[in-house]
Amino acid sequence: MGLIERILSLFFDDGRNVIRDTAEVFRENADGAAAREARLRQSTLRQFAAEFAAPRPGLFDRVMNGLNRLPRPLLAFGTIGLFVVAMVDPIWFASRMQGIAVVPEPLWWLMGAIVSFYFGARHQAHSQQFQRSIADSLARVPAVVDNTARLDALREPAAPGAPDGPVIDAAPNPALAEWRNTRP
Repeated sequence: MGLIERILSLFFDDGRNVIRDTAEVFRENADGAAAREARLRQSTLRQFAAEFAAPRPGLFDRVMNGLNRLPRPLLAFGTIGLFVVAMVDPIWFASRMQGIAVVPEPLWWLMGAIVSFYFGARHQAHSQQFQRSIADSLARVPAVVDNTARLDALREPAAPGAPDGPVIDAAPNPALAEWRNTRP
C-alpha cells in the first residue's frame, strides 16, 4: 500500500493535480475562462452604467429641453413659409430678400457656426442617450436569455406515446383495494 500511495502522491500531492496543471499549459481551463469572461462582462456593464447614468431632469431642465427642440421645426416651417410667401406675394418676398442680400459675409459665417454648433451638440446628446439605452439593453440580456430558455423548455413536446399529464400507474394494487374495502 505504501508504494501505491507514493506513486499517487507524486501526481496528486498537497491539493495539486499534476496532470491537470500540465494539461492547462496546452489548453485553457474552460471554467476559469468562463469565470474571467463573466467578471469582464460585469465590470464592463458597471462601467457603462456609471458612465451613462444621468439624474432625472428638473423643471428648469425640462423647459430648456423644450426650448432646445424649437429651432429645428422653426427653421423647417420658416423655409416652407418663405416658399409659400414667394408664390403668394412675390413683390413682398423680393423686397425682404433684398435686405438679406446686404447682410455682411462675416455675419453669415457667424450664423453658420451657431447653427452648426447647435445641431452638433444635439447630435452629441442624442448619441450619448442612445449609448445609454444600449448599455441598459445589454444589462438585461442574461435575464432575457434565461427566461427564453425556460419558456422553450415549457414548449418542448413530450416523448411520443408519453401521457401529457402526470404519470399514474393504472395497474391494480391489491393492498390499496383491501384498504379501501376495510374503510367505512
